[in-house]
Formats: sequence, C-alpha cells, structure tokens
Amino acid sequence: MNAPLTSTVRLFDFHGGIHPPENKTQSNRQPIRTIPLPSQLVLPLGMHAGAAAKAIVDVGERVLKGQKIADANGVVSAPVHAPTSGKVIAIGLRPVQHPSGLDAPCIVIEPDGRDEWCERHPLPHWQECSPSTLIARIREAGIAGLGGAGFPTAVKVNLKEGTRIEQLLINGVECEPYITADDRLMRERAEQIVRGIRILQHLVKPAQTLVGIEDNKPEAIAAMQAAC
Repeated sequence: MNAPLTSTVRLFDFHGGIHPPENKTQSNRQPIRTIPLPSQLVLPLGMHAGAAAKAIVDVGERVLKGQKIADANGVVSAPVHAPTSGKVIAIGLRPVQHPSGLDAPCIVIEPDGRDEWCERHPLPHWQECSPSTLIARIREAGIAGLGGAGFPTAVKVNLKEGTRIEQLLINGVECEPYITADDRLMRERAEQIVRGIRILQHLVKPAQTLVGIEDNKPEAIAAMQAAC
C-alpha cells in the first residue's frame, strides 16, 4: 500500500489563459440531494467511449436496481445497469445529449417506485484481491470516466506487465464556471473518494499520488485532508 495521502504541495500559476467569473456560489452552498424518480428513464447504450453496449433484456421484462441490462460489446466498451427497478417499455432510438444531434439506441425503463435492488456481491477485502480480479469487477460494474469522453475505467487501469506508473493524478480542480459537483462530493463524501484512490493505488502502484484541488475550494481541501 502507498504512503498516507498527507503531504501538501502548492503549485504556481502559469502565464496566459483567461479567468472568467466563477459563479459557483449559486450551487456550492447546497448539499447533494437525490431527485425524485421520473416517469421514464432513458438509458443510452453508448454512454461511454468505444462500442455501444448490447441490450440483454426484452421489452416487457421487469428489471431490478443494479441489474445489468446491456453487456459490453468489445474491449473498449462498458455494460449498462438499471438505475432503479421497473419495466422495460422500449428498446430503440431516442434523442440523446450529443453534439451530433442524432438519435442513439437506448433502453427505456418505467420505474415501479419500489427501488428494489438485485442481489449484490461486495468485495469487503479488496486489498487481498489481485489486480485482474478487481479490473474484472470494475468492467462488470460499467464504471467509466466522467471527464467528457466517458472512457471505460477497466481499460485505463489494465496496464501492460512491467509498466511503471510514476504519478497517479486525482483531478479535483473543477475550474469550469458554475460547476460544483466535484466540490460538493469532496466536501460530503471525502472518505468514499479516498477509498477509491486506495483501490487505484492497489491497481497501478504509483510511486506518488497527487490530488489536485483549486484553492477556491477550502472546504473540499479540508475534508480530503481529514479523510486521508
């Protein structure tokens, strides 16, 4: 296991660029909340980079929260899971948030309001698992990056044998105006984030781990330092 995440390093500014008004106070003062379930959930099969997932459920089928409803369809792909329990009411093209403006294949679920989970298989002693076991779990869970491309995480951390990683960079900068999702996550769920960092350290064994947080997020910095 890597050394504790306790050191603080201050980086210096660089010339150039712009610094628009941050406008973050509209949302960074509000805690994270769970929105009510909508009447329909439209789940794109290509919400990640690479090949779109392949549906493995049928119209009319009842699904449970966390159940895999579409399987990875290639090396660079990721499965899709039901966000709640309900009935599959359609599988086909639907409008999605994409610059192309084109429709994309989706699974549409009508929630039943019960939010009933499928059977889960946690790994409480993940430290004792091999990297290959954890990577298989990450792939099966459909975990993908949130940086825009949605690159499947299992592909990122599946290193060639003998690869040496000097630095693991955890990006909590969130410099975009208005956006405060990372800020609130670090404030409220720092311990979960640090557990995720520990898993990544176990997988890629970096010589050094750096967590980058902009200095306009003092509460997030304090929470992350306390969790480390």
